[in-house]
Order: sequence, then C-alpha cells, then structure tokens
Amino acid sequence: MTIEHLSFIDALYFTIVTISTVGYGDIHPVSAAGKLLSIVLIVIGIGIFLSIVTRFTQSLVQRGLNRLRRHRLNMLVGVFFTEIGDQLVRLFIGYDNRIESIREKFLIDNGWTVADFNHLRRSLQKAEFSIDPSLLDLAVLKDFLQEKGEILIRLIENPDILDHESFTELLWAIIHLRDELMARHTLTGLPETDIEHLANDSQRAYNYLVRQWVQHLQHLKRQYPYLFSLSLRTNPFSENPSSIVK
Repeated sequence: MTIEHLSFIDALYFTIVTISTVGYGDIHPVSAAGKLLSIVLIVIGIGIFLSIVTRFTQSLVQRGLNRLRRHRLNMLVGVFFTEIGDQLVRLFIGYDNRIESIREKFLIDNGWTVADFNHLRRSLQKAEFSIDPSLLDLAVLKDFLQEKGEILIRLIENPDILDHESFTELLWAIIHLRDELMARHTLTGLPETDIEHLANDSQRAYNYLVRQWVQHLQHLKRQYPYLFSLSLRTNPFSENPSSIVK
C-alpha cells in the first residue's frame, strides 16, 4: 500500500495472486522498491502458501485415516465381545455375590438415550464389582480362557488397539488372569490366600470388562442398530437371555 500507493483491497489482492503464483498481471509493481518487495513475497510467500495447502490436505487425509482406524478398532471390540467378552461377563456374574443389587441398572433397552448411557458410565467410575472367592470356579474359568488364548493374543498384537487405552488394559487384565491360571498345575487344594489372589485378578478383569461392555453397547446403539438389537436380546445381565426374537 505504501510503496505502490495501492488501496488495502488492491494491495491484498496483489499479495495473494503473487504468493499463489497466479499472477493475473492486472496489478503489477511499477517502482524498483515494489519489484524488490514482489521478489521477497514470491520467495518467502510461496513457501508459506504451499505449507498451508499441504497441511490442510494432510489434515483431510489424516481425518479419513483416523475414521478408518476407529472403524477397525470398533470391529475388533465387536469381535472380542462376540467371541469372548459376553461369555466372560456371564461367568463373572455367576461369581458376583452382589449381582442382584446391581443387575437392574444394566438391563439396557432400545429406548436408552446418550444421557442414559453417560449416567451409567459415570456411576461405574465409582462402582466396584465383587467376586466372591467361594463362588469362583477356577477350573471353568481356566478352560474358557485357555480355549480363547489364541484370539486374545491376536487381539493384543493388533497395532490398532494402541489407540484404545481402556480396551488394551482390559485385554492385559484378562491375559494376566489366564497366565495366572495356566501357571498352576492344579487348581484343587489351593490355599485361601491364593484363591483370594485369583479372585482379585478376576475382579480386576470384571471391572474393566463391564465398563467396556457399556461403551460397546453405546457405540452399537449409535452406529449399528441391528447389532444393538441382538446385544439387547443376549444381554449377559439378563436372567433369561435369548437371541430368539419374541
């Protein structure tokens, strides 16, 4: 504006067409100082302009990759609950001596809203599930986790789960429980202290598992209503779950 005696709009217009290499030529510098300024704009400005365009393009590409990664991760979580999670919740419920006092809050139905799920998730932050060592069937638990060992290892090896810290913690808790059970040649005649230790490991996995289950159902409710419908019918907290549509 000062060197070439241009208006603000004309000076801005000239600057933009210069650094973008469009160069319509309808406005051009006429003084030596204006030409020197144009050189500076071209050398420095084009780098800034291309950097902005590049970052914007990368942002769009990264956003698409993040959506794809989240989709793959949610698929992994879905496979986990289909193959392991739902059955393991049922096993842990059978060892929970307080289940009758909390069962009702997990009887999710099709009318639940985001607020209902968020309320349940907030209540779970303070909740502690209870595994009764006297109810714990270590042999059944060991056989189940031994059977599902290969799936657990494949899940934990998948790089996509690194983006889901709570799910990773859940898998490690279950794998740790499996390793503890597998490390004992026999599960009969164990001292009470060891049974209490295994009950604590089970309770840790139980806590992680229920929290992840609620989050998974909320995702299904939002994205996959047909899968959500099946999950409601097979709800492990239901006393008489059935996949049959009645």
